[in-house]
Amino acid sequence: MSDKEMNVEGIAGLKKYDVKTMGVVFMIFSLVAAGGFGAEEMISSTGPGLSLILLIILPFIWAMPISNTCSELGAILPEEGGVYVWAQKAFGEFWGFQVGWWNTVGFYVSNSIYVVLAAGYAKQFIPMSATAELAFKIGVVVIFLIINLMGIAEVSKVNSILTVTILLVFALVAVVGIINWNTNPMEPIIPNDVSLFEGITGGLSIAVWMYCGYECIGTVAGELKSPQVIPKALIIALPIVALTYILPLLGGLASLGEGNWANWAVDGGLDGNSFGYSDVLTTYLGPIWGYVFLLIAMLSQLAMYNMYIASGSRGFFVMADDNLFPKFMCKVSKKKGVPHVSIIVLSVAILLLMNFDFETLVMCDVVFMMAMYITIVLALVKLRKVYPIEERRKQGLFVIPGGKIGLTLSVISPIIIAIATLVLNGTDYLLVGIIAIGSGVIAYIIIKTMQGGLAVKDPIGHPLNPKTKLAVGDTFRVGLFSFLIGALAFLGQYVLVWYEGDWGPAYYLEEGAGGIFSNFWGMIDLLKWGGAVVLIFGIFLMAMSKKLEPRNESKNVDTNTFSI
Repeated sequence: MSDKEMNVEGIAGLKKYDVKTMGVVFMIFSLVAAGGFGAEEMISSTGPGLSLILLIILPFIWAMPISNTCSELGAILPEEGGVYVWAQKAFGEFWGFQVGWWNTVGFYVSNSIYVVLAAGYAKQFIPMSATAELAFKIGVVVIFLIINLMGIAEVSKVNSILTVTILLVFALVAVVGIINWNTNPMEPIIPNDVSLFEGITGGLSIAVWMYCGYECIGTVAGELKSPQVIPKALIIALPIVALTYILPLLGGLASLGEGNWANWAVDGGLDGNSFGYSDVLTTYLGPIWGYVFLLIAMLSQLAMYNMYIASGSRGFFVMADDNLFPKFMCKVSKKKGVPHVSIIVLSVAILLLMNFDFETLVMCDVVFMMAMYITIVLALVKLRKVYPIEERRKQGLFVIPGGKIGLTLSVISPIIIAIATLVLNGTDYLLVGIIAIGSGVIAYIIIKTMQGGLAVKDPIGHPLNPKTKLAVGDTFRVGLFSFLIGALAFLGQYVLVWYEGDWGPAYYLEEGAGGIFSNFWGMIDLLKWGGAVVLIFGIFLMAMSKKLEPRNESKNVDTNTFSI
């Protein structure tokens, strides 16, 4: 077989595209926001004033540190795979696999949401039968599959058009709302029946989620001719995202009349029963704008779906190239130079998932994301030691400003917020999320023992333990992982019993975690005793690692990775 007839595989076969800075900015916007949607859900429970305060503060203590971290890591390692590569280069393949698994499985589970929501908005234009709705969903998947198979440049062009349209309409909402300001948008700060603490914790997880996604652009860095454009684009995108959330919400609350905040909802202004952004336009510009905004709501979901197909399909592709996922996933099309098999597999998975009620699975996303963010900010600390700042500054690469103080703030603030979000997001979210996180360790052990991982490419730099068939040091790493997860579950349940109080048992008896766990105390017991068992198991593994690992471990392990 000639070279031309052979299937191209792996990162080496990717084609690089010339995507300009604003094209990347629009891609980031779609990954993080794709409009001002999301805030509506927290206004009635958190209060209009506190909702605005959270959206104004979080860019400084959450979004900016995360964006800056991704900018510096992306400047150091502008490689395909993003978060997986950053964690792997810092801490080795075990932790790299965990981050890649969390990130990509989250894409697989949640991507179909955008197809379902787009179909829901389309149904308000044209009533559809169940068959017609299914045909619409399939059409969306096929259209954006084709776009993604054409290459990252085409993905950027489509998203640029969608993003500009979305931004123009939300800018109009902000302008019309502020011009017609007639009430104080900050009153009340919190609802009368909600304490300040309850308001903050209730709105925190939503606001944090609204500012998530900056790291996703790094997964396609290897397909850009100039990947250093990503740090520049992240700096530009952050204020655009923040203003898209803050200004339309400010205008909407200020112009729709006192007391209407209590009736805001995600479908507000579109379902006729509640308030939302579209009411600003229909009230002051006419009813036709309701249909315009409905179209924007649908385009927002499509913009996010288009970018998450691009970002989500690269995770397992890069891991397969490192022998940490089945090798068929790292095929690259010869003509377009895109990971076509990985894109097709993700699209097929979405076709299968989009008709399921997977509310419980989506709970994993929050825990996945928070665990990932904690890992990548720690990866930055490690990689700063490996790649000196002075050398990078000479090359004009992005470095988080402020020296050690700037780095400390960029690390500590996200970790505190991530831990708070993990524990205070709800008992069901924590329990289901911890179980889901554990799947990464099981997947790693299976795939590593079957395919060899990085030892296949570099047996000297990444030696195998002949006793376990895992990487040297993995026994300790699995033990440490178990210890940390067990501690989170065991200690978290005490916080949750205090935080959820009297309403906890009644809520979980009625709803549970999507019907899987219907008893509050049952979930608490699982976190408590299950966490204790996993914690003790972790201590046992770390102690046993001294016997199971080769004695010359320190001589063989790659010096560019942490021993943990």
